Amino acid sequence: MNAVTRGGRLDRATAEALESCRPLDPFAILGPHEDKAGRIVRVFVPGAEAVEVIGRDNGTSWGTLTPGTGAGLFEGPIERSGAYLLRIRWPGAVQETEDAYAFGPVLGDLDLHLFNEGRHFELAEALGANVASMEGVDGVRFAVWAPNAQRVAVIGDFNSWDRRRHPMRLRPSAGVWEIFIPRLGAGTRYKFDIVGPGGVRLPEKADPVAQQAELAPATASVVAAPAAGLHWSDAAWMAGRAERQSATAAISIYEVHAGSWMRQKAGAGAGERPLWDFLAERLIPYVKEMGFTHVELLPVTEHPFGGSWGYQPLGLFAPAAIYGPPDSFARFVDAAHRAGVGVLLDWVPAHFPTDSHGLARFDGTALYEHLDPREGYHHDWNTYIYNFGRREVQGFLIASALHWLERFHVDGLRVDAVASMLYRDYSRPADAWIPNIHGGRENLEAIGFLRHLNAVVAERCPGAIMVAEESTAWPGVSAPLPDGLGFSFKWNMGWMHDTLQYIEHEPIYRAYHHDQLTFGLVYAFSERFVLPISHDEVVHGKGSLLGKMPGDRWQRFANLRAYFGFMWTHPGKKLLFMGSEIAQVREWNHDDEIDWHLLDDGAHAGIQRLVRDLNRLYAAEPSLHASDSDPSGFAWIVGDDRANSVFAFFRTSRSGAPLLVVCNMTPVPRHGYRIGVSRPGRWREVANTDSRFYGGSDLGNDGAVQAVDRPSHGQSYSVQLTLPPLATVILRSED
Repeated sequence: MNAVTRGGRLDRATAEALESCRPLDPFAILGPHEDKAGRIVRVFVPGAEAVEVIGRDNGTSWGTLTPGTGAGLFEGPIERSGAYLLRIRWPGAVQETEDAYAFGPVLGDLDLHLFNEGRHFELAEALGANVASMEGVDGVRFAVWAPNAQRVAVIGDFNSWDRRRHPMRLRPSAGVWEIFIPRLGAGTRYKFDIVGPGGVRLPEKADPVAQQAELAPATASVVAAPAAGLHWSDAAWMAGRAERQSATAAISIYEVHAGSWMRQKAGAGAGERPLWDFLAERLIPYVKEMGFTHVELLPVTEHPFGGSWGYQPLGLFAPAAIYGPPDSFARFVDAAHRAGVGVLLDWVPAHFPTDSHGLARFDGTALYEHLDPREGYHHDWNTYIYNFGRREVQGFLIASALHWLERFHVDGLRVDAVASMLYRDYSRPADAWIPNIHGGRENLEAIGFLRHLNAVVAERCPGAIMVAEESTAWPGVSAPLPDGLGFSFKWNMGWMHDTLQYIEHEPIYRAYHHDQLTFGLVYAFSERFVLPISHDEVVHGKGSLLGKMPGDRWQRFANLRAYFGFMWTHPGKKLLFMGSEIAQVREWNHDDEIDWHLLDDGAHAGIQRLVRDLNRLYAAEPSLHASDSDPSGFAWIVGDDRANSVFAFFRTSRSGAPLLVVCNMTPVPRHGYRIGVSRPGRWREVANTDSRFYGGSDLGNDGAVQAVDRPSHGQSYSVQLTLPPLATVILRSED
């Protein structure tokens, strides 16, 4: 039966369906329509008292609509054609606005095709909410993917969160729902009201592609200001960052949880200005002064629970509201680049939380995730796993990565939990996973996604880097495509575990664990590695880095200094979590700031000076960074002195002087310790972690030693050294 009766009036059944939010095509009913009686305008505005149609150009009346069959329905003929406004009389107010149902489709066929193919990499400009102009009218375009929904409406402050007011148009070729609502702008709060299969109404959903969200625990999405409003002054940085981030560059990363590095003090506008502006003033100069080349931020994508530190995100396109709006984050990145500091983000494409307002069962079906929990559910984290085999999901994730790299000029992403993506049996018993099509444990779809991701980033974002947090021996993580996964670098989790276990042993027992410090060199050049001492090592009862060190107070600090000396001279880029550089005593607590007062203590201040000086030495000496991924740049000199727990090795490069590194991992000073060297002449002591400037005993080699013509350790020359207790000494050949 035709929904429109004689005279252009809507029949009762259709009017009731409209009022009760049952599935129908709103654009086939509402807005302007032509029939035998002429032009009809029909609007549905529950709660309104009267509606008049007026000309947009001059405001003259074109006719008053009469109440229809259902409450809130107004309809009637108008004599003119062209653009019009609705003059709506509400109790106590009159509103003039364009009719949302007078506008055509929001998305073009190319948008829909690219989305279907998983290749719409400007997805945030197509889906979600975007400030736009249509037919000369300013407003907001809304679009959301919900292919299995029977009805979708956008709700928000603008329609009193009334799900009857703005049902959306379905574009069936892509399963995308869309609408343009005039006279809305940036700052508008909104959600989607969805009726799923079987007519089941779902919890109100936040926008998966929202570029801004309201402050948690509130869960609405917010229309963000256009990217064109962001102002950048980092052209020089962007042009030169490829060289700064290459495998031969000095890369030393300061890992930061933005919310707990330092609190804004009361007064002086604190609490009013975004945290990003405060961090631009305080964190960036600190990172620069400390000699770090990059700051890496724990996830700053929108997340509902602060205790997840961002690792359970729901808004992969939105900076977390708790830290400030998107433009403030852009200012932070721009300030970092002006200071010569790169910005890396932790990014989480492996899984997402099950919160009902988020991606979970978004349209009433397993849309972003797998339905079968053996593929789609992480028991460890109570999260859903993305369906990497679905093109639209791949495109969604890749578009998120590009959003941060392109819109916010971020210099790279550290991809979280890659191991959980690569293996179908990750952290699962034998009966709780499904093999791949070949019967194996490898997640072929995730592998394809990661390769696709890295290929697109390499093509579109020159100089940006992709870093994998991958904790297994998966081959070729940082090998080039198509055979490898195509990452720029990989976290060396094995090195981190082995060396921390070694340094936690009392020195008297280290002779029995000697291989824990040497084993990393067996595979050190199999990937391009980052050596990570990350947040994961100083939480959940693991204690602080200083707290892991054995012995009395002096020995704990000396152990830490020696360990840092070993880390900064070991092949691989460096990463250190905030607080470790001042020898934080207690483990990290995301609800408190770093214990900056510790710097009043000389031992803590000494650790900070050491980290600063190691960063500067690492950057200044090509032999310490240019050959990080080249086995020719490393050679053991003493790797088997278990009895004394002494280690010695060369670091070399084509452009820098050779360096000799010697570590004494016992509290026993060793005098007259002979070590073979490759060159005669003077070897200057350029670093000594036992220096009094760092809180040590100041035992050393009086600034330099002279190599003599006496073979040792397979070398033609040798030097006789004093090895301070629990210390790393670095010497440079000056001839």
